[in-house]
Amino acid sequence: AKFSRIQFTPDLLPADVIGTLIYNQQKNEFVVRKGPIFANFVLADEINRAPAKVQSALLEAMQERQVTIGDTTYKLDSPFLVLATQNPLEQEGTYALPEAQADRFLMKVVVNYPTMAEEQLILRQNVQGQQSEPIKQVVSIQEVTNARDLTRQIYMDEKIEQYILDIVFATRDPSKYELQKLKPLISYGGSPRASINLALAAKAQAFLNKRGFVIPEDVRSIAKDVMRHRVGLTYEAEAENVNVEEIVEEIIRQINVP
Repeated sequence: AKFSRIQFTPDLLPADVIGTLIYNQQKNEFVVRKGPIFANFVLADEINRAPAKVQSALLEAMQERQVTIGDTTYKLDSPFLVLATQNPLEQEGTYALPEAQADRFLMKVVVNYPTMAEEQLILRQNVQGQQSEPIKQVVSIQEVTNARDLTRQIYMDEKIEQYILDIVFATRDPSKYELQKLKPLISYGGSPRASINLALAAKAQAFLNKRGFVIPEDVRSIAKDVMRHRVGLTYEAEAENVNVEEIVEEIIRQINVP
């Protein structure tokens, strides 16, 4: 498997991500120089430090699993996974991630400060100059592909599908689900990708729990991570210090469990 890391900075160009055409004087022709996006696992570090035109360079790759350089379209290797980190928006030099791009990420996970014990370990490793153990490969590409295919085969009952749709639709029209108090707090709800990814994440949760079928708890346990970046907040919600997690939690409490 191939891993690549892209450090996003304000002066980064789209060609630095996907690649470009380079003129070869010896051959008197243009040749393709592929960018770091051509990997199985891509880490986009501090993705919101680059402007929108660079962030959008990931859109085609993440959705279509292909990129276009010049007049030619190139398929990306499988599996293709993108993990991104971002800085808090209140920090200087950050650009809000476009809604269309954020929607292409399966989940948004909040990383809090380490515990005191964890930070003590970090302190010791850095102060004492301890070398971290070399990373060892634990699975092959084929095993990852097989696990992904097996996850998609996990059974999901029609009632669970309806449960997922109710959660997502409640973010679009809270009044329909007797959640009128949420309507002034939500500027936009989850897109169809929210339903798709919530179903896929619930199947993955069932797979990790060694079950061949999805239960409501699988959906509830992963809903905040899947919906966190897919629901927009109004100025009223921000003024009242209401976050998306609280909105999703209220929706889950209100929706009938199958």
